[in-house]
Amino acid sequence: MPAYLLLLVALLSRFLPHAGWMNFTAVGGALLYFGARRSWREMLAPLAALMAADYVLTVYTYHYDFAWQTYVPTWGWYLAAMALGQILLRSKTTFARVAAGALLGPTSFFIISNYATWVSGFAYPYPRNLGGLMACFAAGLPFYRNDLVSTALVCGAAFGVPVLLRRMNGAQAALAAK
Repeated sequence: MPAYLLLLVALLSRFLPHAGWMNFTAVGGALLYFGARRSWREMLAPLAALMAADYVLTVYTYHYDFAWQTYVPTWGWYLAAMALGQILLRSKTTFARVAAGALLGPTSFFIISNYATWVSGFAYPYPRNLGGLMACFAAGLPFYRNDLVSTALVCGAAFGVPVLLRRMNGAQAALAAK
């Protein structure tokens, strides 16, 4: 149940006004956590919810025409983030593995989304040369930074708080036993 609740928080974080925060949402951390805590069969529900959110945001919030082809890299990444959580964090959850997931998730999204933006030239027509590719990646750096921070915070809370609570309960039980 916590994985679904965190997914709901992630969806809501996409709709909250966060201008100036440059993409500071709970999506990356929630997808890593969902992948780590739920089965492969359950991964279609978060994918469908996030796809629907992309549609609603594009059409009703930003007032753009919806071109599903432009979202394929993002939707593929949603699945990849859950798979990363499943592979990296399901069997053994350690600080190093959570930190690796919190770094690999946003980094992979940064690379995939900026490369897709450069290749498509759909919203931002960058020149089709190395300079254009570098300009596209440079323009995405503020979003990447905030994605790293938000993913680290969400992963830290989602994976760390239960561990902290168990340790606190264990310490209280040990004190009560004395």
